Amino acid sequence: MSGADQASLDACEVNFDGLVGPTHNYSGLAHGNVASMSHGGLVSSPKEAALQGLAKMKSLKDAGYAQGVLPPQQRPDIGALRALGFGGDNASVLAQAAEQAPQLLRAVCSASSMWTANAGTVTPSVDAADGRAHFTPANLQSSFHRFLEPETTGRVLAAIFADPAHFAHHPVLPATPAFSDEGAANHTRLCGEHGEPGVHLFVYGRQAFGGDGIEPQRFPARQTLEASQAIARQHGLNDAQVVYAQQHPDAIDAGVFHNDVIAVGNGPVLLYHELAFRDEQATLDALRDKMATPLIPVRVPLAAVSLEDAVASYLFNSQLLTNPDGSMTLVVPGECQEREAVWRCLQDHLLAGNNPIAEVVVKDVKQSMRNGGGPACLRLRVVLSRVEREALGGRVLLDDALYADLVAWVECHYRDSLSPEDLSDPRLAEETLAALDDLTRILELGPVYPFQMA
Repeated sequence: MSGADQASLDACEVNFDGLVGPTHNYSGLAHGNVASMSHGGLVSSPKEAALQGLAKMKSLKDAGYAQGVLPPQQRPDIGALRALGFGGDNASVLAQAAEQAPQLLRAVCSASSMWTANAGTVTPSVDAADGRAHFTPANLQSSFHRFLEPETTGRVLAAIFADPAHFAHHPVLPATPAFSDEGAANHTRLCGEHGEPGVHLFVYGRQAFGGDGIEPQRFPARQTLEASQAIARQHGLNDAQVVYAQQHPDAIDAGVFHNDVIAVGNGPVLLYHELAFRDEQATLDALRDKMATPLIPVRVPLAAVSLEDAVASYLFNSQLLTNPDGSMTLVVPGECQEREAVWRCLQDHLLAGNNPIAEVVVKDVKQSMRNGGGPACLRLRVVLSRVEREALGGRVLLDDALYADLVAWVECHYRDSLSPEDLSDPRLAEETLAALDDLTRILELGPVYPFQMA
């Protein structure tokens, strides 16, 4: 057996979930994200949010799935406020921002990096010509609070995937509307086994140059075709390995701001809503033409689940995971039980259908859901061989000891409640820096935050 064949046999998908940061709050920052906008101004619980995320990670780890963790960003980002003209000591900067530009203060306190599906786009080594896994952090230029993330994200990814023999890192795309990139939330890799070569489905909302102008009218399209094409070039993917598909404009206008809110893929299975793609048939035909393993499309018709129900429940923002026997488990948020049509679809259409989905597991991630992020938003999927897993830097693969340490860390550093009015409290900034300094020690990452390199 060749080395490449052995690597394909021991490859597995690792879900790297984002730890919810200490400034988790409901500021309603994300235009086009219905849940985020509708919950703006409510009181959040950072501690509950972080523990809910960790509980999901632990349960999946205990079920046999490979699970990793990614740290949150440094928030509040006082450096960003200083760059925007606020001066004095930290307390003065926060007070000025709260009085003069509260929307900026809310933005620099966002804990949105928990949704690591937006951290970047990943190509596994089995698909790359140079035999390395490739990473491009997303520029997230469509919203200011997320535009602040890529620099730290790049340092974190470089610290974890550090060995240049196994991992390649690419620069963030230019932060302009033409190359608007939201990461893996608009990217799905379809294949047979995870260690086999795959086809990369890039979904975009609009074209920056050319196109026919058919775009959403109510909410912005966050991913461009040009950004997806640039990432494919960076990662060395050829035409036979990629499919580009436009997201349905009606779905975006209904609040489907990313493709992972309306479709999820795993292995050869593509679970999607009837209105996921502007040209459904052309998308399926292109995937069938390029995949070595037969595509298994699982279509949910509009008559069964409306766009409103899909957005409210985040049915498609679920994790679809492969089991040792080839069956699949769908991990859904608790909100799926609260919508009768969605729950009926899960029982009567998916579980009873002719497809590998054999189990539905419900997880409580309400603190994240109220800000518009479900189970799939919370994780970045990285296919790694055994050798690549052994080459990871830091202590980021979840085991019982790390879980216990992270729970204790949350219990020590996080507040039980946080309102938007609390964001100007200078003690919150001090608490957050102490928490992150402790976290980098626990995760053994070294200095990845601006305050650690000052």
